[in-house]
Amino acid sequence: MVYFITYDLNKTGKDYEGVYQAIKDASTGAWCHYWESSWLIRSNLATADLVFAKIKPHLDTDDRCLVVEVKNNKQGWLTEKQWDYINKYIFD
Repeated sequence: MVYFITYDLNKTGKDYEGVYQAIKDASTGAWCHYWESSWLIRSNLATADLVFAKIKPHLDTDDRCLVVEVKNNKQGWLTEKQWDYINKYIFD
């Protein structure tokens, strides 16, 4: 499964590393973080609920987080190297 994760951590001094590690742990090891507060991951977890459950302990109630399953129907403005990675490791 492929998931797009985006979040807003709304207080200064947040534990970004904890959030980052939880997202990486939810992935198969294939992830990209080309955007400031968003990630694209490949995961063995079957639902967005399960992915969010990994991240939730690192969030406060005033934070925002969205996990969406995505399919291989994409377009955007990235570098060739970024597209190569996404095509090879995320959507392969």
